[in-house]
Amino acid sequence: MAVRKTSGATAFVVLGWKHATAILILAGAGLAVGAQPAAAADYAPIDCAKASLPSEQTICRNYGLGQSEARMATLFGIVTSLVAMGQRGDIGEAQRQWLKTRNQCGTDVACITDAYKARIQTLSTVMDSIASHGPF
Repeated sequence: MAVRKTSGATAFVVLGWKHATAILILAGAGLAVGAQPAAAADYAPIDCAKASLPSEQTICRNYGLGQSEARMATLFGIVTSLVAMGQRGDIGEAQRQWLKTRNQCGTDVACITDAYKARIQTLSTVMDSIASHGPF
């Protein structure tokens, strides 16, 4: 379980113990060196009250997809807060491209699920790389 701050509230998202441990250690290290979090404009989780695209509406109606959205958004926020500016820009651009791909799925739950699996795997790989270099 990992912790994420959202609008002053604390949200708990299940990421798995391996990532949660790395996140807590890395988040503490990032705070110590003054890492800047990604800007909110880089990626904001879906607001189901404002969901307008078919893919967003499908995610909001499907518990499993909603959980994947929360996990991916948490990983994205943590990863972008821990990498250097240049890599942060690359990850943000990849996120924008991924959103286009996810949105092309429309209401196809299997397609959206596969899109989330791929993005979560990519972000998890970045997280693993960060964790392998840390001083802990």
